[in-house]
Amino acid sequence: MATRLLDFPTPVLRGNELESGRAGRRGGGQGHVKLGRAWVSCCCPDPVVPARRTRSSEKPDDTWRFDLQKVVPASQRVRVRATPSMPFSSPQSPFVPKQEKFFRRCTQRNFVPQSRDTPPKRDTGIANEKDWGINLLNEHVNESGTNDDGSTWYRESGEDLGENGYRCRWTRMGGRSHDDSSEWKETWWEKSDWNGYKELGVEKSGRNAEGDSWWETWNEALFQDEWSNLARIERSAQKQAKSGYENAGWYEKWWEKYDAKGWTEKGAHKYGRLNEQSWWEKWGEHYDGRGSVLKWTDKWAETEIGTKWGDKWEEKFFAGIGSRQGETWHVSPSNNRWSRTWGEEHFGNGKVHKYGKSTTGESWDIVVDEETYYEAEPHYGWADVVGDSTQLLSIQPLERPPGFFPNLDFGSIPPPPQPPPPDDSPDSTTM
Repeated sequence: MATRLLDFPTPVLRGNELESGRAGRRGGGQGHVKLGRAWVSCCCPDPVVPARRTRSSEKPDDTWRFDLQKVVPASQRVRVRATPSMPFSSPQSPFVPKQEKFFRRCTQRNFVPQSRDTPPKRDTGIANEKDWGINLLNEHVNESGTNDDGSTWYRESGEDLGENGYRCRWTRMGGRSHDDSSEWKETWWEKSDWNGYKELGVEKSGRNAEGDSWWETWNEALFQDEWSNLARIERSAQKQAKSGYENAGWYEKWWEKYDAKGWTEKGAHKYGRLNEQSWWEKWGEHYDGRGSVLKWTDKWAETEIGTKWGDKWEEKFFAGIGSRQGETWHVSPSNNRWSRTWGEEHFGNGKVHKYGKSTTGESWDIVVDEETYYEAEPHYGWADVVGDSTQLLSIQPLERPPGFFPNLDFGSIPPPPQPPPPDDSPDSTTM
């Protein structure tokens, strides 16, 4: 099956307008708007888009534009708007009817695995376990065969055992075309031990006749935190794809962490390239479960001719008091630099101090009457992830012998707090 590989919501600078890759989740305050995960100065309202990342529904857009005219003059405001992403031309998402198309095939041995040469889609976040349709075989299997069209397939399943009650049940399957021009592999697993650790995971990879290749992994885990003794669930996904017909590729890493008292951490790192353009995006969210929240985004792009541009923002809030600050910047091939920085101080009494400046002479410093809005709790939290992890929670560990106690190694000191990600965006001005 021919599959066009790459879909990129590329940041595009068209004239004096910076186009970001994807519409945002929250509306901003007066004079600012949130696009993607960025607050920027803007004179147009931003539509509120559903916050939960599940599937990409944008229509394909095969027109790529990159028109660099000149550095933004002081008399013109910067607009940021979203371009639709370019999904893979294959109409089938890897996260939708897997349960229906593969569940019966793997629970009955008289069905053989079919070709699965569909690459992952970008910006689909972390799928729920039910979207994968993982169903491990209870018996050990090692079988292979040849289909009518000459393509081959194989399927294996087994169980690995280790110390402290460790058990890993797994199923591997794959196949290739008759001429070896396309190939696919997929592995499912579940892990458990006597400490209460449980894990469910998937890894898949493939290539097609056009030379496109991809790799994807997903997992979720349940365990008891060593220092708080609270139950935690962590989910992660990594995806990458490379085009076989042009200099293009992308990579994404997503993670989510939750504990039973509401502490939540989420984030993503993304990279993409299409011929002469490259772009990066990083974002994070941290909720302490007691009302304190930190969110940040940093995205930037560059071309081979030396043009660079980007946008970043950060917000911190607790009990209605907090701050936001950000920067939008641009560097031309001749090294002409333009930037605009902005900030907001929210005092919790209906007053907001807004300030900012740009390299072209703009500046403002005012106090306005404005309601403070921020999300003190994640839109998807502990109760949600527990409800979506029924298969993970139902994993049965090996029976523990009477009188046996698992080995516990908590170490000597608590782990250090994670520092914020480094600000490695090129040629940006310090906020």
